[in-house]
Parts: sequence; C-alpha cells; structure tokens
Amino acid sequence: MTTVTSADGTRIAYSTAGSGSAVVLVDGALCHRAFGPGAAVADQLATHHTVHTYDRRGRGESGDTDSFAIDREIEDLAAVIEAAGGAAYVVALSSGAGLALRAAALGIGITRLAVYEPPFSTDDAQRERFVRYAADLEAALADDRRGDAVAHFMTFAGVPSEMVGQMRGAPTWPLFEAVAPTLAYDAEALGARTGAAVPVAALARIAVPTLVVDGAASPELLRAPARAVAAAVPGAERATLEGQTHEVAADVLAPVLLKFFA
Repeated sequence: MTTVTSADGTRIAYSTAGSGSAVVLVDGALCHRAFGPGAAVADQLATHHTVHTYDRRGRGESGDTDSFAIDREIEDLAAVIEAAGGAAYVVALSSGAGLALRAAALGIGITRLAVYEPPFSTDDAQRERFVRYAADLEAALADDRRGDAVAHFMTFAGVPSEMVGQMRGAPTWPLFEAVAPTLAYDAEALGARTGAAVPVAALARIAVPTLVVDGAASPELLRAPARAVAAAVPGAERATLEGQTHEVAADVLAPVLLKFFA
C-alpha cells in the first residue's frame, strides 16, 4: 500500500500492480481495494498495464473529512492520477462511473475513459425513485442508522427485502456498515437528490476517447443510461457484453478494456 495526499489534506490509500501504461480503477458503491469486483478487474489489466487501485475516501485505509462535496472526490482521483505519472487511463464501475465522468469533464489527466453501466436515470419514474432514495439515505445517516442506510441502498438496487433482512445477519454486514456514510458520496456523484438525470452538459465537455459498456443481461434501467451517456459524450464508443449483468465478470470485461486501451 502507498498513500497520496489529496488537495484538502486527506490521505488516500492505493496499490499498484503490473507494468506498462497507467490505469486507475474507480470502484462503485460500498467497494474498495479489499472488497468488491475491482480487484479482479485490476488483476486482468495488470498483465498489460500498471494498474492503480485506490480506496475512495471514507473506505478501506483512506481518510475522510467531516464535510463532503463531489469536488473532494474529484481531487482524490486527480491526486492518484498525479501519483501514477500525471496521466492515466481510467476504468470506472457503476456509481464510480458517475464520479469518473464528472472528473473527465474537468480534464484532470484522464487520457482514456471506460465506464461500466453508470446508473443514472432516464425516465420520470426512475428519477422519482432516486429522489426518495436520497431522502431515505440522508435520514438514516443523519441518525447514524448505518444498517438502515445499507438496507435502503440494497433495496433501491433491486435486492428483495427478504434477502436484505437475511444479509443483515451475515458476517459481511459490518463491512457494509463501516462504509455506509460513503453511500451519500455515490448519491452525490449521480445527482440523486435531484433525480440522477444524465448530466448531458457536463458530458458534452469530455474531450478524451470514451468507452461506455453495458451487459446484455442487465435490466433496461441500467442499459438505457449507458446508451444516453454514450450519446452525450462526443465520439464515445459503445460495447455490450453478452450474458453479463451489473455484476460483470472480470475475464469478460477485461479483454474489451485492453482492446480500447491498446
């Protein structure tokens, strides 16, 4: 593990593997270097690239501050890219894609960007769901009901409530509760309070080659945002992975990324 200091003084922990041109991986909600699908994707990419995986603030071994703004997470990503040599390809998964897309619009050293199923909303019903979710999440975190915050997220993501109830007794549940406050950071990256609409104006400013990937077996509420994001980013490429869902297999995603980065 190595650390880099972000613009506000927060320590961000990251790991490096492989050799070749730099790639930075941005995780989605609740995930960090020691927990989630990012590590498997990084292992696949490290056969051809120097891959930097980092704990987003408030997760794993990274620090945090009492107040949050999406600019702080953009600064964190910029700091990791600077540590990687000042320029890097970026791979971002799920809600992490919302963060990476906003960062790319600001031109922070991202030279190529690949995102997997950024979960924005594309219709009124979904936007209303995001607004309700953001309110429920905010209330739970304000009362320090971390377990409820995680449950709200999982239910919103489509996990049946009965299964969520069972998961609350599982050994992994405390790992979720430990990073529950960061669910608000992902909500902010997606603009959940106002409905998480695709940020078309921001995406139109992205000036680097961009690949938007989705899974053919994912529900339409995840595939539609992928299409909308690809349409909003100038010159963006699209790829759909047969048989894949939001929980994409690393050995299926990686070849597409390696081809894009070649």
